[in-house]
Amino acid sequence: MVMSVGEHGLATLRCANFLSSLLQETYSAIASYVGQQLGMEVVFNTGHRLDEFQDGRSDFGFLCGLLYVRAHATPEDPVDLLAAPVLLPERYQRQPRYFSDVVVRRESDAQDFADLGGKSWAYNEEASHSGYNLVQYSLLQRQQTAGYFAKTIRSGSHLQSLELVLQGEADATAIDSHILDVLLLRNPHLASQIRVIDVLGPSTIPPIVAARRLPASLKQRVQQALLNMHEDPRQAALLHLGGIERLVAVQDDDYQDIRTMLARVRSDEQQHAHIAL
Repeated sequence: MVMSVGEHGLATLRCANFLSSLLQETYSAIASYVGQQLGMEVVFNTGHRLDEFQDGRSDFGFLCGLLYVRAHATPEDPVDLLAAPVLLPERYQRQPRYFSDVVVRRESDAQDFADLGGKSWAYNEEASHSGYNLVQYSLLQRQQTAGYFAKTIRSGSHLQSLELVLQGEADATAIDSHILDVLLLRNPHLASQIRVIDVLGPSTIPPIVAARRLPASLKQRVQQALLNMHEDPRQAALLHLGGIERLVAVQDDDYQDIRTMLARVRSDEQQHAHIAL
């Protein structure tokens, strides 16, 4: 979110979604609630580059955990953590975590990740933890790297990766479990078309971040609004539509799991020039 002029020298908040468009409505509702609580106008956009948090195009937003870890390691370190979702289903154990669900078509003969060697694989993009970084890490854990899959396809999004599997253009993919939860909630017939054959993770869930340049008092007010949102019955219902129970505070240490996986993957990349998914 970004801002204009008021108590903090800003009156408009600009919020950016760097995550899946599937949850755009939920993220927009969260952004609107923050604006209401702070008495500020909110402009909601799709995020594209992390430097938007530095140049004023974005004041806070929804960011992949991998992008947060990478940003935190730069000299600019452009964002601060505010909060992260706790998802509704029991498997998340009321913690800010998520998984990568390995998905195949219902009729596939694959029973788990080990059966995918030599098959075709779709992934969303290299900047994704659940769709790419975690998969690479999982391959390294299995002592499998380049050439494990016969073919890899960069789809551009989780939704497109799933479509490639459904159309038979890819044998399998790893989907952000939050996204898959919501997809199955909105399209129950999808359950008859796919199977989850393995689960990677858990990992700390993508956070909501604020531009570091913002006044500390403003960031605190935004964070407090996020943490209180589920206490309003109407707002809680909006969160539930996006599979979210509530938003909780997170610290940098919470993302050490992703940082550790990224370091392992980068180390292997340096040794082998690149890893072919």
